[in-house]
Amino acid sequence: MINENSKIELLAPAKNKECAFAAINAGADAVYIGAQAFGARKKAGNSLEDLAQIVDYAHKFLVKVYVTVNTILYDSELKDAEKLIWDLYDIGVDAIIFQDFSFFEMNLPPIALHASTQCNNDSLEKIKFLKQMNVERAVLPREFSLDEIRQVTQNVDIETEVFVHGALCVCYSGQCYFSSYIGGRSANRGECAQPCRKKYSLEDENGKAILKPQYLLSMKDNNLSSHLKDLVDAGVTSLKIEGRLKDAQYVTNVVSYYRKEIDKISANLMPSLGDVMTDFVPDVNKTFNRDYTDFFIDGKRKQYINPASPKFIGEKAGRVVRVYDNAVQLDSKLKLNVSDKITYFDNEGNLSGTTVTKLSQNKVFLFNTGTLKSGTVVYRNVDSEFYKKLNTSYFKRKIPVAISVSNTEIVMKSFGNNSVIYKLEENFEKANNPVMARENVIKQLSKLGDSEFFAQNVSVASDFSLFIPVAKLNEIRRKMVFDLQTLSKKNYVFQRRDTNIQFIDYPKNALDYSYNVSNSRAKSFYEKCGARVLEPAFECAKPESKITLMKTKHCLRDFAGMCLKKGGKANQLYLVDEYGSKFPLKFDCKKCIMKIEEP
Repeated sequence: MINENSKIELLAPAKNKECAFAAINAGADAVYIGAQAFGARKKAGNSLEDLAQIVDYAHKFLVKVYVTVNTILYDSELKDAEKLIWDLYDIGVDAIIFQDFSFFEMNLPPIALHASTQCNNDSLEKIKFLKQMNVERAVLPREFSLDEIRQVTQNVDIETEVFVHGALCVCYSGQCYFSSYIGGRSANRGECAQPCRKKYSLEDENGKAILKPQYLLSMKDNNLSSHLKDLVDAGVTSLKIEGRLKDAQYVTNVVSYYRKEIDKISANLMPSLGDVMTDFVPDVNKTFNRDYTDFFIDGKRKQYINPASPKFIGEKAGRVVRVYDNAVQLDSKLKLNVSDKITYFDNEGNLSGTTVTKLSQNKVFLFNTGTLKSGTVVYRNVDSEFYKKLNTSYFKRKIPVAISVSNTEIVMKSFGNNSVIYKLEENFEKANNPVMARENVIKQLSKLGDSEFFAQNVSVASDFSLFIPVAKLNEIRRKMVFDLQTLSKKNYVFQRRDTNIQFIDYPKNALDYSYNVSNSRAKSFYEKCGARVLEPAFECAKPESKITLMKTKHCLRDFAGMCLKKGGKANQLYLVDEYGSKFPLKFDCKKCIMKIEEP
């Protein structure tokens, strides 16, 4: 049952300032974005100047800005990371998303801290520990079921953040060393090369092929839109959209979609301010996705991967009936448009594409027909008309204000205690036509222009009798809008962290490479919390023993129809890459977890 005072944050990704503004205008309650360094998406950095502009715009609507400083850090970087956090605090950033526990040994401002999913927040004990460290929020693992989410919200007084849409890491976040091992590009340093999006085959111990080469680790995209009410009921604080490398079109479409879906549950769940005014109808099936899954939210195993392609295949457009020199005839009920992008699987099973150049009766003219042949199934992954609508639609986010006018003052009120008064102390003449004077006041004071406000109501006292010239009304309106903006900024409430912490025992007393300890301050912190660091992070030194490169909820034994719980044979299986390297697989059937081991 949703409490009438419940609020839930829609948290949007931002690659840059354009994406941040797009997310805010589409209805996001918060955005998360990278600074110029130390973010887990190295290609998505932003200057302090741009971040300051984002903060200024966001806070007008009580939208929060979180900055990712969530790579593991080396000793040589600690000083710069500490300075960066102070700089972010000074420009008004609301919270820092972190992974490295050296933060608790730094001299940091009282800015809120959010523990990234890369902190491996996979147990009640770890999340309770974060609470004791005065961490304001825990980003929960994507692998958590709704029941596991409830266990956290019911037992730990901490904000919780749940991924609801976008790309899924096949591995437990922060516990993947595949990219580092293969090519030296560390996921924990923001440089993941995504080996999970490559082709692999599955073999047994005798080299027999169980599964032919395909995208055996490439996860479908997350989509929990059908579970939003359950997440609200469970007491989740924030619903997070993945996608800090996505463009503004993607962000606008997906944020718009989730804004509408949340508002369908209740119109009062939005913690930020502003009515989103738009003529755009979102559709998350139109923008990039690898097909959708709700992953493990219901606690049930299903097909999480899309083995055919890691690319955006799109919606089925039909089947080729006949091929001409530069056109095809399709058996299709889908209305295609010029400039649509068409995809299909070629003779080698790879996804190919072309563009619609012209439509004529039963012919679809293409930029090239490639390997298309009769019987080929084609898809549309770019609907040009949809994107035309997206690119030309208006998006305005406006805060309603109430304006009241009497013979002595004008009051402009937005939200909370944000109210400004203009005293009518000038020696205005009496109006010859009071009715016209009233209409003129309403007309001029309603013109709030490009500001973040719109006049929801302008009320004029029945005895109002002043003649105020248009120029003067415009001057008064501009001044009141400026004063209201200034007051709103002054009254913005930041969440502040108590930097005085009490060291308590960490839930684990011996830490191996998988705890990603990459600097002396993180090591010192764990030791103060009673834990011995046995090995540094994999990025610092390769452990003497062979390691687990990845652990995942995705089970290839089950995908191949060989689950032991369903009568499968307990033989050794290997994941084999395109170069013939064989990675042994281990299975923890009790926890339903697969591990990819170092060869």
